[in-house]
Amino acid sequence: MENLKKKTFFTIFIIISLFAVFFSTFFNVQTYHKEYTGILNNLTRMRNLTIKRPEPIDKEMRPINDEELRNRKVMDYEVYTFILNDNNDIIDKISHNDNDISDEIINKAKNIIASNNTSKVKIGCLYWNEYAYNFENNNSLTIVNITNTRNMLLTNLVISLLLVCIGEIIIYIISKKITEWITKPVLESFDREKEFVANASHELKTPLAVMMASIDCLDVNKKNEKWINNLKSESDRMSNLITRLLDLSKTEYLKCENFSKNDISIIIKKRALIFESLAYEKDITIETNIEDNLNFMCHKESIDELVSILIDNAISHGKENSKIKINLKSDKSEIKLEIINKGDPISPSECEKIFERFYRNDKSHNRQSGRYGLGLAIAKNIVNAHNGSIKAYSKDGYTTFEVKFKINEH
Repeated sequence: MENLKKKTFFTIFIIISLFAVFFSTFFNVQTYHKEYTGILNNLTRMRNLTIKRPEPIDKEMRPINDEELRNRKVMDYEVYTFILNDNNDIIDKISHNDNDISDEIINKAKNIIASNNTSKVKIGCLYWNEYAYNFENNNSLTIVNITNTRNMLLTNLVISLLLVCIGEIIIYIISKKITEWITKPVLESFDREKEFVANASHELKTPLAVMMASIDCLDVNKKNEKWINNLKSESDRMSNLITRLLDLSKTEYLKCENFSKNDISIIIKKRALIFESLAYEKDITIETNIEDNLNFMCHKESIDELVSILIDNAISHGKENSKIKINLKSDKSEIKLEIINKGDPISPSECEKIFERFYRNDKSHNRQSGRYGLGLAIAKNIVNAHNGSIKAYSKDGYTTFEVKFKINEH
């Protein structure tokens, strides 16, 4: 259920966030393109006014249209034209707005001319550059001061980023609300299912106990022995199933109010010792590497059940004449439990499924051994109740179940 809520939340959050980022990017790109086009158009217009064209009759070069050039005004940008002689000396300076030509602009023009960088239009990145220029012929240089444009674009960019950041907070809240609204029916259905399982298990327990007691009172003879034994066998299986269902129900409602500080090192050592006889029957040895005095807030009976499930699972699926390793260690932030056995590997596609209720990857083997696919589901519920994590993976012929508990949360 938690995975469903997380996936739903992140899907909604990412989709809405992508829309917000798209519109912010679109706005900035459009603004940038508009300013870039405006600067380029101004540079091109001034260039067209300063090109010397041949007369149609004598083919001599027509002089620059000085009057039209001086009268050309630009409102949106600071545009300056410098007229040059054949030696690239500045012989005239024209401002196409009401601003005076500053020494900074003049020095910028001289640097461009000194670089002999003719036949070039340079605008560059509007977010960084202060000037754009057109020096496509040897008789004139047009410079546009784009400082105001740069500041405006940077301001828009910063505002857009701030709006996106604020929007992400709003999107986060909206996504949480939408997720709760979408998953509420599923959560209610899931809760009703858990409640039904718990109630059904309780209701079945009493009549089943009566049936088992009645079977024990039956007289056994050659005619009915087979049927009575079948009844006993199936009744025992049903009793075990109901017990596991009740255990599952209990672990789903564990609360931290019932937690107390316990030494998990002692719990695991005792469990390992108890299971040594069961492991011995399969010629399996249990090797422990347990750090002492690891205390944390937990539900003692549940942790005991968790360790029992994992060790029993390792023995059941371990190969004969193999070894099971139980490692327990800690650092400043977490306690880590590993139970490693040598057996059939778990495929990556099943590493999550094995913790689902009633999931059995080998149904025939589990039925013969009286297993119902509830043990690992119970284990996961216990770990989740303690705000921990559990996972399984196989590597080099060994299967590892890894459990982590965060110390600072307990």
